Amino acid sequence: MTAHTYTAKLTWTGNQGEGTSGYKAYTRDYDVAIEGKPVIKGSSDPNYLGDATRHNPEDLLLAALSACHMLWYLHLCAVNRIVVTEYEDHAEGVMEMARDGSGRFTEVTLRPRVTVAAGSDVGKAEGLHERAGELCNIARSVNFGVGHEAVVVVG
Repeated sequence: MTAHTYTAKLTWTGNQGEGTSGYKAYTRDYDVAIEGKPVIKGSSDPNYLGDATRHNPEDLLLAALSACHMLWYLHLCAVNRIVVTEYEDHAEGVMEMARDGSGRFTEVTLRPRVTVAAGSDVGKAEGLHERAGELCNIARSVNFGVGHEAVVVVG
């Protein structure tokens, strides 16, 4: 089996001079640096004193699931001679909160709207979403269900 290794450098940028001396003494801001790519400015969810203008880990997990599904789906369409001309997903994740303030995702629903070229097999295009879900390495790595409610239209 082949293995791929990924690296990222995360740097907390929220020390305002007092470190974590108090719950409100610091910001939750951080930078994610991956060599050769733009830096991602992150923070926690605004419910945890995070900066709403920055991506939070929950946003990034949802985006990773959506992007992984799309990339597998596009690949499957290409090898099955289905011409996709547009793809847009409105993904939604549900996170249950525990009394201690921790949370866990319980489900994610992807809602891709796909436009295919005339002459493409719409039934096959619809069915390939299931296979994309089975192949997505991010979806295969989480311990909650990742469903999809796909719509395929002819452009």
